[in-house]
Amino acid sequence: MDPRTLSSCIDFRYISDVLTEEEACEILQKNQAGKKEREAQMLTQGYPAYTTSCAWLGYSDDRLKQLCTEALKGGWTRFKVKVGADMQDDVRRCGLIRDMIGPEKTLMMDANQRWDVPEAVEWMARLAEFKPLWIEEPTSPDDILGHAAISRALAPLGIGVATGEQCHNRVIFKQLLQARALQFLQIDSCRLGSVNENLSVLLMAKKFGIPVCPHAGGVGLCELVQHLIIFDFISVSASLENRMCEYVDHLHEHFKYPVLIQKACYLPPKDAGYSTEMKEESVKKYQYPDGDVWRKLLAAQGK
Repeated sequence: MDPRTLSSCIDFRYISDVLTEEEACEILQKNQAGKKEREAQMLTQGYPAYTTSCAWLGYSDDRLKQLCTEALKGGWTRFKVKVGADMQDDVRRCGLIRDMIGPEKTLMMDANQRWDVPEAVEWMARLAEFKPLWIEEPTSPDDILGHAAISRALAPLGIGVATGEQCHNRVIFKQLLQARALQFLQIDSCRLGSVNENLSVLLMAKKFGIPVCPHAGGVGLCELVQHLIIFDFISVSASLENRMCEYVDHLHEHFKYPVLIQKACYLPPKDAGYSTEMKEESVKKYQYPDGDVWRKLLAAQGK
């Protein structure tokens, strides 16, 4: 689509105080320059990814070391660790990962909404020695001003705030951007309904100069969001600075068109569509309540 047609697909109601249709069109028009070169770059190099698969809460230290070693061998340079359950445990695990990946590689942290605002600031001050790029979802995803307070408090420590995977519409993202409550914006291709709604958020992030680093830590989310973030680079942001897309290595085998990762980067899908189609055999096997998996589970429970 040309910039005018593309911007006509976006609903600007409730966000025109920060982004008008004319401004969106100007952003898209400006980025026509270099578009073919960026497309060629994606086809050959791909979009940079980070891995969440090494450091889930509950993994033993041995398991964490094993997965981290495998990821390093696979060329991964960006790692995310889950935190927030126990301070001393976090210090040990973050220290272990930082020692393994070295000082030059990127480390992010994710609290999954564990803390109140003062607790988040105190906890991250303790973990600052491990040089995280960001803390993700430090508090309730609905607390815009709380995220803003945490952002201000952590700025002197060089730690950004990332959030967005629970944001369900463009208005919430508008307010997060207005309040300077985040330094990394994390769209979720399922939570934020429709491609059209995502387009409005990508364009607002561009105007505010905030990098988009999509959430993809769930079944099929990598398959979906790759389309949005590659489009963002080619047509909206035109930058890879401080930008990366989450990757988890779970359950891709159930999809007809799984993501293709090469050298820790998403390679653009070449099949038509949104990569959401699941294999028929997987659907039948896991369908409730008649699929094989559910039948066995229910039989084991005597139901």
